[in-house]
Amino acid sequence: MSAEPPPIEPASTVHAPADGAPPRELWPVPPHASDAGTQLTEVVLAVFALHGRLMAVGEDLAAHGGLTAAWWQVLGGILDEPRTVAGIGRRMGMTRQGVQRVADLLVDSGLAEYRPNPAHRRAKLLACTEAGYWAVRRITLVRQPWADRVGTEVGADALADAVATMRRLVDVLDTDPGA
Repeated sequence: MSAEPPPIEPASTVHAPADGAPPRELWPVPPHASDAGTQLTEVVLAVFALHGRLMAVGEDLAAHGGLTAAWWQVLGGILDEPRTVAGIGRRMGMTRQGVQRVADLLVDSGLAEYRPNPAHRRAKLLACTEAGYWAVRRITLVRQPWADRVGTEVGADALADAVATMRRLVDVLDTDPGA
């Protein structure tokens, strides 16, 4: 049986001088990383890089519909049915405040509209208008060939495995008390 590592002194108990950092000799030593923890860190770093590339590609693709990537993302949350701002945020991985800001801009631009919500008097539903559907269709005309080209390069099986792993990570993070 291995001995427990010594407890790590909380960062809040190591007082930093006015310049922002204590001397290095006072820094706590991080715990040893497991193989799984190391691999998760690699996944996080890869996801950060992928997110940056996908946002850049998303901006380029969204421009074909006269949208930004954020506008496209919010419209994507209501293509199948109207949803509340909070529901769009949960579905699309955005904050409620971020969705609200974009939703108001979409409504002002005629790409979406607010509708009464029979389940909740105050939380209105955001619905896509014909102009919103048309903007997304124009994006789809360039997105689909791009997705086919990149998807073929990576491979359908590898992408399916990646989706399954990402969904598993989301499930674990949703139930992790430390997250």
